[in-house]
Amino acid sequence: MDLHLRDLRYFEAAAEMGHFGQAAEQLARSQPALTKCIQRLEQAFGSPLFEREGRGIRLTPVGEMLLGRARMLRNTAEEVVRQVQEFAQGHAGHVRIGSGPVAADHLLPQVCGLALEGGHKTTISIVVGPSWELREQLREGKIDLLIGLTIDGDPSTVAYPILEDVVVVAASRSHPVFNTPKITMQTLLAYPWALPAPIIPSRQWLDMAFSTKGLALPSVQIEASSIALLPRMIARTHLLSFVSRHTLDLPGGDHLEEVRLEATTLRRKLGVTVRRTGELSPAAQRIVALLRTQGPALASAY
Repeated sequence: MDLHLRDLRYFEAAAEMGHFGQAAEQLARSQPALTKCIQRLEQAFGSPLFEREGRGIRLTPVGEMLLGRARMLRNTAEEVVRQVQEFAQGHAGHVRIGSGPVAADHLLPQVCGLALEGGHKTTISIVVGPSWELREQLREGKIDLLIGLTIDGDPSTVAYPILEDVVVVAASRSHPVFNTPKITMQTLLAYPWALPAPIIPSRQWLDMAFSTKGLALPSVQIEASSIALLPRMIARTHLLSFVSRHTLDLPGGDHLEEVRLEATTLRRKLGVTVRRTGELSPAAQRIVALLRTQGPALASAY
């Protein structure tokens, strides 16, 4: 059975638009040509890929499965073309980097500067977001490498730890918690908090730290999807938060102070993660090598 990438691209467009006519218009193709493409795919797989829904269409379970595989195949094909071009150009090429917020502050500026030294014609695109969100983009081939939290046990990726990231409770220097003679977890529950959303791993770890001790969860007065917003938020309020210790060293971080308590201290690894299969372009390989050899020094010198 032969699969054509063009047919899969047309199938993706129909799935995303939920309408054959609109998909054909977006692709600048006739609707009969698009319909014939879908029919070829359905004949190849021996199953309908769409079903009618009102005036539009929706994917069948088989169509849902194919959509995920089609995106992976298209991304892989695009990556092959891009990588071959970049190998032909030596260090010239485009590198797509996903970065967690801490790495974006502490590593990316220096690493990108080094990658461009010596007249290398490397171009770089950067997506900053939670590491757990970017891992899926890495698996799908939408980014070449991920600089952020590393995880063990993922057979599809290889992670190289660079440095330790410590997440701690922090507050503005004028917060009344610092007047407490002995700070305990119970002490922290007396104050309101500004925390990341519950789906963020560090928030989940903090909630678990309290619940496993039989304590109530922190009272959240401000909840933010942007972790980078939290240090600025607590600098102007009497709220506690849970942020990377590295944050306290950034510009403006001198207004904050760590609430030292081992029971609420999370230690984790920052590193660079790549896909286990598939080759990196020379430009991407160079950036990975820079991170592995110079990452700790670059972070400490920031």
